[in-house]
Amino acid sequence: MSSTNRTVVVTGIGATTPLGGDAASTWEGLIAGRSGVKPLEGERFAELPVRIAAPAAVDPGEVLPRPLARKLDRSAQFALIAAKEAWADAGYEGKAGEDDKIAPERLGTVIASGIGGVTTLLDQYDVLKEKGVRRVSPHTVPMLMPNGPSANVGLEVGAQAGVHTPVSACASGAEAIGYAVEMIRTGRADVVVAGGTEAAIHPLPIAAFANMMAMSKNNDEPTKASRPYDKGRDGFVLGEGAGVVILESEEHAKARGARIYCEVIGQGLSADSHHIAQPEPTGRGVAAAVQNLLDSTDLKPSEVVHLNAHATSTPQGDIAEIKALRKVLGADLDHVAISGTKSMTGHLLGGAGGIETVATVLALHHRLAPPTINVDELDETVVEDGADIVRGQARALPEGTIAAINNSFGFGGHNVVLAFRSV
Repeated sequence: MSSTNRTVVVTGIGATTPLGGDAASTWEGLIAGRSGVKPLEGERFAELPVRIAAPAAVDPGEVLPRPLARKLDRSAQFALIAAKEAWADAGYEGKAGEDDKIAPERLGTVIASGIGGVTTLLDQYDVLKEKGVRRVSPHTVPMLMPNGPSANVGLEVGAQAGVHTPVSACASGAEAIGYAVEMIRTGRADVVVAGGTEAAIHPLPIAAFANMMAMSKNNDEPTKASRPYDKGRDGFVLGEGAGVVILESEEHAKARGARIYCEVIGQGLSADSHHIAQPEPTGRGVAAAVQNLLDSTDLKPSEVVHLNAHATSTPQGDIAEIKALRKVLGADLDHVAISGTKSMTGHLLGGAGGIETVATVLALHHRLAPPTINVDELDETVVEDGADIVRGQARALPEGTIAAINNSFGFGGHNVVLAFRSV
């Protein structure tokens, strides 16, 4: 097909997160302001400086058939569960081709992970050392591949237009969704299953993040550990799960009578070129991504009423993000209700952009911004910049045509900004 510039819409959502085993229960938890952070049980976590995390509320082994689950890394298990929910939510019944509403060659998947099958890699290395070569699973390589989740989702739905896995650390899930938008806009696909997944709650990643001074060590009060924008924040809390959306050309969605959640306006991209792990302190790179979004789409700052912020609860990152937003949006930031949902879910790394896109889509759909919990005393810089952090309880969003932004940033200086509009 020749290049086009088609309107892209969201027609299905799916999630499995620390707050619930599907999108509905996750949304309910977000609106209620419930934390999914818990103490880590077990001897292998006992000596770690960080002994808290946000595990999935529903173990994937309880959902998937055992023969299938044992061939998938936990990250792929989450992705498959979320994708199947989103696929059904969009009204599809069976694989592409079997369901005549979509042809296999017009369907793609883009599911990202920041780390991939890290638990498979580490666990199978333990098997090798303790039990010998012959006990290593023959499924190890397909399980540990970062493209495993996207490939398995592609097999599930019969995608032939392309199966992709962008990797950009904690921006991976958002970049996947942005890539999917371009697949549809350029005419390569009519429908794309897109999102992010992560499953890295293991002693090694936790020890490594802790030694970088990136994680909260508030082991005594797990539910209060993730506190974006709060004066006493001391790092992020690791979470796990997946968030997936079904993206579709508006023409294709309307032709089959699909329910449309919202329009995907587009994406903004940039790189900090500052440090492999530290955010650029002035927010220069983040500002460039937001400006790129405005320059490459018809979005006007006056339309934006809600922002699902990256807001990991790290001292530098939270402030750089607010500075960047004020720089680009100016006075229009005053009417943006900012939610930091990682305060409840923890940080899902490459899965963050997926579940936070689901949250942003539902915020527009229900016209309700989730709260940011654990903000007892706002950081002075946030107060000075006048950012409107939604605290305490969920807040109603305005009527009429409104827009929302979802920010995702990753180690390496990756910045991805996605924008959505109500329908």
